[in-house]
Amino acid sequence: MPSSLLMRLIQLVLGLFLYGIGIALMVRAGIGVAPWDVLSQGIAAHSPLSFGLATNVIGAVVLVLWWPLRQKAGVGTVLNVLLIGPSAQVGLWLLPPVDTLWLQLPLFLSGLLLVAIATGFYIGARLGPGPRDGLMTGLHTRTGWPIWQVRSLIEGSALLLGWLLGGDVGVGTLAFALLIGPLCGVTLRWFGIGRPLPAAAASR
Repeated sequence: MPSSLLMRLIQLVLGLFLYGIGIALMVRAGIGVAPWDVLSQGIAAHSPLSFGLATNVIGAVVLVLWWPLRQKAGVGTVLNVLLIGPSAQVGLWLLPPVDTLWLQLPLFLSGLLLVAIATGFYIGARLGPGPRDGLMTGLHTRTGWPIWQVRSLIEGSALLLGWLLGGDVGVGTLAFALLIGPLCGVTLRWFGIGRPLPAAAASR
């Protein structure tokens, strides 16, 4: 295996692991999580699945939706589906929940920043998009709808379904939606990517 490819694989795996830990930090903060994580929480609340396993299942279902869109998966796509859920579950096992605001805010912000950094790592490895990003770009190509409309429809649907199932929607959900795009714009430039995915580079 060429050393450059090995380094990219290490960067990919590290990024996906850190992404899961970032998710766990935001979940434990208890003030709202990203739309797809709201859905994972809702599914976990109504099934025997853990949060991490629910995240894996959602990723796999989204990846299946690529088939009619003729999207091409890379090793990064597959590892995204396999690794983020378990790493998030490890984080949840290690981190206790908090219920005081002076702890919740820094915990959430730490998770948000870690997710942005992790996004730069795994996208910067250039080994395939996350399943949700591929669904977004595939629908954009097939329908001709603007990227922002496709993303809003997909993530809005995930958020609504997750909320109806009891997922944690709060001020953190809004903060994630507003801040993750600009933060990922910075971290992606660290890895030489000048044009991050529109407002959603961390949508996985």
